[in-house]
Amino acid sequence: MNPDGWALIALEGLVVIGFIALGVRSGGVGLGLWGGVGTLILVFGFQLAPGEPPIDAMLIIIAVISAAAAMEMAGGIDYMVLVASRALRARPRALNFVAPYVSYLLCILTGTSNTFYSIVPVINEVAYASRIRPERALASSTVASAVGITSSPVAAAMATMLPLVEVQGYDLVDVLLITIPASVIGIFLMSLVMSRHGKDLDDDEEFQRRLSAGEIQPPSPPEQIQVKQYAKRSVAIFLGAVAVICLFGFVEDIRPQVPAEDGGTEPMSVTPIIQMVMLTAAALILVLCKVGAGSIPTSPIFRSGMVAMIALFGIAWMADTFIANNEEALVEALGSIAENYPFTIALAIFAVAALTTSQSAATRTMVPLGLALGIGGGYMIAMWTAVVGVLFLPANGTQIAAAEADKTGTTTLGKRVVDHSFQLPLQIAWISTALIGIAIVAIFGI
Repeated sequence: MNPDGWALIALEGLVVIGFIALGVRSGGVGLGLWGGVGTLILVFGFQLAPGEPPIDAMLIIIAVISAAAAMEMAGGIDYMVLVASRALRARPRALNFVAPYVSYLLCILTGTSNTFYSIVPVINEVAYASRIRPERALASSTVASAVGITSSPVAAAMATMLPLVEVQGYDLVDVLLITIPASVIGIFLMSLVMSRHGKDLDDDEEFQRRLSAGEIQPPSPPEQIQVKQYAKRSVAIFLGAVAVICLFGFVEDIRPQVPAEDGGTEPMSVTPIIQMVMLTAAALILVLCKVGAGSIPTSPIFRSGMVAMIALFGIAWMADTFIANNEEALVEALGSIAENYPFTIALAIFAVAALTTSQSAATRTMVPLGLALGIGGGYMIAMWTAVVGVLFLPANGTQIAAAEADKTGTTTLGKRVVDHSFQLPLQIAWISTALIGIAIVAIFGI
């Protein structure tokens, strides 16, 4: 590409980063609104074709938040907080380790990070009630849910990866023997650092300001929580829905068959199943737990979820508009760097994932290049975990949902685009996971 073409792409990129920064400074709904303005400028000012808004992720947020809000109005959130707080009383920092592994496991079972939305409100409420800085558990769990993609047999990125390494004699078991141990250790190291990250709530200036201003209520001691009549039933319905989603995600044969592009049939994607099951769970809570439908939009969880959806709409649409029109040039540039310096392939995978916000796209474009450069299949699998780079910019739905859920202000999307709460756990997780994976391959000869 000629210099003028690169200058234009750079200018478009500055527009994207600039409006993300404006949105982050505005916060809440403003994030989505400024993203919409950025999309308008890219389309009308730079004549780019509009990208695809993240409709699936937005619909999942609506469905999951509806079920979580119904559970909240039935007293289910309070009940879960009470149970978890009792368990954590002896070792309150355990949440900082347990929550990321739960998120990781959910992603493995369903093949998508979208299931993380279902436990965001629970992690936040348990942390707050236990007077634990919510950022520690929320940020780590968000990253862990993305890491789970490389350990999931049913993930789209795994489906993209397997044919590429099978020609070198690697099958699914070989891939998992590298990615799962490396991820488990990497998540532990990330959680260990994050468990000590940031000030405790009692010493956090922003939290104390919000508390003094009456913007948030002080956390209630667990023993003062009054459990409503149908709280346990609502929790059972909600967790049952999560279990059903995991079952459908892991066992393709029980999914309905839908038309495939080749004229045959294929198992339905997990994405619409999440939406249907969660809406059904919300309806069951309404009927079986005596919750009025009109009360759901008034719940704090519902309000924060809707704000997250609007924020995701604008920001992700703007990012997709930029990427969809420039993906070929960006990937080609990063590919040429990796070709000249083969061991930078992990950095190239991370960068492509960050720019395209797609783990599958990063796999499809960078892994074949790494293999063609002579990097062994085992080492390529270890470095493939860099696809978690999708969280480098604060434009992912899981990041936005986690930040909006945390009313203490500890989990943020940053003020300078890259200084968000997820950056530190992201860097620890992907670097340690990749290095541990490389060590596994070298030691065990996988």
